[in-house]
Amino acid sequence: MADDAPLAPLSSLLAAHGGRNAEHHRALWTFDARLADIVRTTTEPLIGQMRMTWWHEVLTDASGAKGRGEPLADTLKAGMAEIAQLQPALLAMIDGWETFLLAREGLDEAALEAFAQGRGGGLFRALCRMGETPEWLGQAGAVWALWDLSGHVSDPPSAELAIRIAARLDGKMGPWQRGWAPARIAYGMAHKDVARNAIAMPGLTPRLYARFMRLALLRG
Repeated sequence: MADDAPLAPLSSLLAAHGGRNAEHHRALWTFDARLADIVRTTTEPLIGQMRMTWWHEVLTDASGAKGRGEPLADTLKAGMAEIAQLQPALLAMIDGWETFLLAREGLDEAALEAFAQGRGGGLFRALCRMGETPEWLGQAGAVWALWDLSGHVSDPPSAELAIRIAARLDGKMGPWQRGWAPARIAYGMAHKDVARNAIAMPGLTPRLYARFMRLALLRG
């Protein structure tokens, strides 16, 4: 896959732990970052929706012509051809980010949960290369998405609300299959803070890196 914009350090670490599927994982984290960038750089919601719609059309175009030649689009479509049921997970990610795009000026509990279930639930299902997944896996993804969001929004009340919703959604997660290590690590990074109602720190701090290494050494 041709390089996209550099991934955030934590996303790069998680992708690297994808083992033989590391390229697939990097594409998924890049896709998530691309959707986040649409939200970040769009001032007119309608324009943002049009950009989201383009990705939706790329992933649903039966002819395969839409987006051909765009490196990330080509990689994602190749993955869809290989992995049954991957398309719904990717479309869920788009829906989640679009929900956030449309509600970001007035985020409430319903909008944040819909965002998290779409973005995080879709991402975790895609990372684990599954369509039909245990319900808890989508919930784990939602917890991670809310935790991650809390470290990036500039509005403290929204960050605090995100963590409160994450705490409500959190619960018994597992058992994790060995091939799901990156999703397990991402969830574990979030769970530690959510359990103590702490907003995520932006960036990969030394403390977060140490947490990552402890989780990476675990199995299951």
